[in-house]
Amino acid sequence: MDQRLRAGLAVYNAGEYHAAHDAWEAHWLDLETGTADERLLHGLIQYTAAVHHATNRNWAGAVGLAESGSAYLAEVPADYRGVDVARAREYLGLLAADPERIERAPAWPLAIDGDVISVGELSAAELGIAAATVAEDYGFEVSVCERAAERLAEGTTENEGRFRALLADLVTSGASRGIVLQRLAEHLEREEARDRDVEGLFEGS
Repeated sequence: MDQRLRAGLAVYNAGEYHAAHDAWEAHWLDLETGTADERLLHGLIQYTAAVHHATNRNWAGAVGLAESGSAYLAEVPADYRGVDVARAREYLGLLAADPERIERAPAWPLAIDGDVISVGELSAAELGIAAATVAEDYGFEVSVCERAAERLAEGTTENEGRFRALLADLVTSGASRGIVLQRLAEHLEREEARDRDVEGLFEGS
């Protein structure tokens, strides 16, 4: 859960409010209702959805989700799993009272372990989750992100820096995502082709 939690927070902090909840939703659905983990993820899902609706000027939707998000987070400890739940509750209260505030000031970020986490701070596995989450939200091929992140985590890529940069760019690059994904796929395919060639040499010896 911790990897998905951190990945979703980084996606949200990158401004991808709609995509952020996808990092948590599948895991949240498997949790027992009413547990602290379930309430935390449910509340964060509502938080990101409230901000998404507010940025799209759906004031009624933003208010409803801010109120329900506050309710889910109400009984979660203030720093549960390192998340600044107290500050999240405070912002949801402000958003519920005045959703149009988002047009006067940016949405508050979400912090964990005292840090407003960015995609650059994620582990290889977390970065893969974040990139795949955003790719899926925009209708791109998810498996490229997953395979690239797996090579990063295993230490089997010769282009660690490039893979990390491209996965991070998938989260943050806006309209250029298609180009970023194409470049990542090309680098990945070259490495996978090289691996197949090496395996063929050993099998033939």
